[in-house]
Formats: sequence, structure tokens, C-alpha cells
Amino acid sequence: MTTKLHRLALAALVVGAGPAGAAVVIDYPDFSSTAGLQINGHAAQVGSVLRITPANYSRAGSAFSTNTVSLASGASFSTYFQFRFTNPGGSHDGQGLGADGLTFVVQTVANNVGGAGGGIGYLGINNSVGVEFDTWNNGGGDNNSSNHVGINVNGSVSSLALTEVTEADMNGGDVWNAWVDYNSSTQLLEARLSLSASRPTAALVSLTRDIAADLGSTNAYVGFTSGTGAAFADHDVLRWTLTDNYSPIDPPPVPEPGTWAMMAAGLAALAMLRRRRRD
Repeated sequence: MTTKLHRLALAALVVGAGPAGAAVVIDYPDFSSTAGLQINGHAAQVGSVLRITPANYSRAGSAFSTNTVSLASGASFSTYFQFRFTNPGGSHDGQGLGADGLTFVVQTVANNVGGAGGGIGYLGINNSVGVEFDTWNNGGGDNNSSNHVGINVNGSVSSLALTEVTEADMNGGDVWNAWVDYNSSTQLLEARLSLSASRPTAALVSLTRDIAADLGSTNAYVGFTSGTGAAFADHDVLRWTLTDNYSPIDPPPVPEPGTWAMMAAGLAALAMLRRRRRD
């Protein structure tokens, strides 16, 4: 017979479940705490978000794991994060305000920050792979686009693969959902982006490459970089999960405050059930 205590306990277990078969090594439902992160340059914790660069001229920032993460399965990983760009200003590239965007980075050199402006905080970080969410048109190297996702390696911002984002302007203040997955068995690196929290079936941009060879190690710092120049925006990361193997993440919604209360009640119910069984 299902009791109220059993129902509360089950709710707590369901809400707290992670991706099936994944070893979750980084999990920030928000950034009210930044324990475990090295915050560099102009990056900062702002309330419950991680602001990689503020809306100001010529800034560079990054946030990386304090310690390296073991990606022993051929450098395979899966990650999901939410970001938002707000308060765009400064110069205009003819396609809209705001610059320069955000880069998700896996690298083995140091938990540091690279070049500002068009460098997006990634320029010059060797032994790395970066997926850029770029909001400034730097000409031919950006395929003359101010709203695209590109895959970069070894500190270069000349993307090896690049796709225009057509769903909306990333500088529009929306919350974006991003997925980056690397499968070492196929050497396929894929990035997905959507305003919906449901993982798209098709990748927005992909690249076949031996990432383990680029990194030179399977112990890597993981995190984000950003930069501004003559144009700027607040570049915020809102949520982040990463697994140390290829296990694509389709996240549940972030629990509302009432759900957190239900989780607490469920955990208390579990404890009560255990005490009753001991008695």
C-alpha cells in the first residue's frame, strides 16, 4: 500500500536523479555557490549567476574547475549549460549590438583566461578545444556572422566548423540551453543550442577530430571564457552539468522553490521510514 510518506520519498528520489549511466563530476543548478571554481580576470559571481564578463569595454574573464577533471574515456564528455546575454552596448557591427560572446572550454594548460575582445577569453589557450557562442562579426573568420556557434582548437578563434544561429539573436536577453558532447569512439564533437530545454535531435555544429591528441592529456580543466571589446554585454552562465564520459544530458526543469521544499520533505520522509524499519 502506497502511503503519503512513500509518495514523498519517491518524489525526492525522482527530482534528485541524474543522467542515466553518467558519472556527474560537475553540477551547478545555479551559482549561488562557486565552490570548486577558479574565477579569473573580470569574471565574478553575481547573485546566483556566473558573470564571465560584465557589460563594459575591453574585458576578459573565465571560470574553470579548480582542479583537473579526469576524462579517462578517451577525453569523452557530455555537458549541458544555460546562458544569457543582456545589456548589449558599445559599437555596432551592422548586425546588432553586443559582443563578443561565450566559449565553453576543455583545456590542460591552466585554469586561466585568454585574450579579450574577439579572442572571447579563449585566444592563446593551448592544448584545448572550445565551443564559441559568438555575437560579433569579425569578418571572414566568422563567416561574416554576428550570431553563430563555432568549434575552435588550441587557442585559435578561427573556427574549424561554424553554423549560423537562426532561432533568435543570442544578445536578445533570452535563456539559451546548450549541449556539447564528445564521443571518443567516433571522434565526433557536437554542439546543440535551443531556447527549449529539450535536447535537439540534430546537432547545430559538429566536427570529427581526435580531441585527446589536441589536449595531450585526459586530465583537463573545464569551464567558460568570455571577452568584450569596443562592444559588450553581460555574459552570464546560469546552470551547468558535466559528465566524464559520453552520456548526452536531457535535463529536467530546474525545480521551483516549492519543489525544493518537497525534496526536503521527501528526504525527511525517507529518514522517518528508515527509523520505523529499525524500530
